Amino acid sequence: MPEPTLEATTPGATLTTVAAELQVRDKYNGSLLATLPQCTPAGVLADIERATAAAKTAAALPRHERGRILDTAAENLKKCADEIADLIVAEAGKTIQQARKEVTRAVNTLRLSADEARRSAGEVIPFDAFAGSENRQGWFTREPLGLIAAITPYNDALNLVAHKLGPAIAGGNSVILKPSQLTPLTAMRLVELLVEAGLPTDVITVVLGDREVAQTIVSSRQVRMVSFTGGFATGRAIAATAGIKRLSMELGGNAPVIVFDDADLGKAVESCVSGAFWAAGQNCIGAQRILVQRPVYEEFLGAFVSATKALVAGNPADERTDVGPMISVEAAATAKGKIDEAVAHGARLLAGGTLHGSVLTPAVLTDVPHTCAAWAEEAFAPLMLVEPFDTTEEAISLANDSDYALQAGLFTKDLDRALRTAKAIEAGGVMINDSSDYRFDAMPFGGAKYGSMGREGVRFAYEEMTQPKVVAIAS
Repeated sequence: MPEPTLEATTPGATLTTVAAELQVRDKYNGSLLATLPQCTPAGVLADIERATAAAKTAAALPRHERGRILDTAAENLKKCADEIADLIVAEAGKTIQQARKEVTRAVNTLRLSADEARRSAGEVIPFDAFAGSENRQGWFTREPLGLIAAITPYNDALNLVAHKLGPAIAGGNSVILKPSQLTPLTAMRLVELLVEAGLPTDVITVVLGDREVAQTIVSSRQVRMVSFTGGFATGRAIAATAGIKRLSMELGGNAPVIVFDDADLGKAVESCVSGAFWAAGQNCIGAQRILVQRPVYEEFLGAFVSATKALVAGNPADERTDVGPMISVEAAATAKGKIDEAVAHGARLLAGGTLHGSVLTPAVLTDVPHTCAAWAEEAFAPLMLVEPFDTTEEAISLANDSDYALQAGLFTKDLDRALRTAKAIEAGGVMINDSSDYRFDAMPFGGAKYGSMGREGVRFAYEEMTQPKVVAIAS
């Protein structure tokens, strides 16, 4: 996943020190959407103090009130779904159909968070399970950590923010939120909906600013947890500067999908086209490498290329568009550079790969050397690699040929083979008879292997954002 930087503005509060203004632009036509003040490292210290004081306010909210606020915000988000979807289209470049689905998911994320606020209070501890403790009884509760720093990316500008704010509020924490510098407006609109639903204005502090601002937030002793979704370089920097605090990181992937020779090829093609090119490929669990068993390789490849060529790329506001712009002209040019490098080293470009400003037409490559960036790195672009394999062992080896492993997919009608392969794949999740990009917002979500820490998914993020407190009574 690409690197978010940190920015700043605070609903309900005045910035102490303001730096250069941030211009937020339409990702398709470049028009100016908003100009926002940013914070300096000196200014953000005051924001941290306010956010730290607000932790007491957040913790004092009874669970029923946290649940009510989150449910009300979900209902209000549903009511203004068209407005928010249009904002996502302009600010993030998602197609209008994809933006509507993101709003629907975010509504569900907030509702799941409301349920967690009411349900997950702790457990009774069976002290008499240990000899000598028969005269004790007690329980543990789940208590808020305090101030949580939430750093979010641009590719799901609404729902990934909801995945941090919802569980944090459910757990009784205050939050200092750093949305992507490229998509702050959607995040700020969600905060407004939460405040309108009754959340005290100081419980969430939104901060816009540069890397120094980010470092000031992350290194603060008052911050008890950093929840970060973004790139590996930024993740390493956060880990190096955070100090003693809880870290939760989702750092991207390079997702494989295995198509076995007994698979339903029609379903596999349809799922993989969606999994590869949803959100212009800017999806951390989006399929990047499809591994196809040799007997059906040519049939699958032909159908996949045809389906890819049929996709419409262009204006994300047009209902007919399947693939919108990438987040910037620079990001699109970088992705085009990976395609060109692969072709220069012998790869075949079978579809797409044409650049029109920030729009890169969906590209399909075969015969890509594994030394090329298109294979070895997360592309985060509308770019798919297709490669044949012969044996299950070979497919597993190729699938695991990455330091980063969020999710994977596989297609087969053989349940035994599906389960054995899923067990052998090194990833945080394996989707059987589905592309790698399926995600239900209640499931545990996070990576295996290098870099990733902790889990999102509302219940699991709630547990990351709270801590057990034991009460034992001796009689």
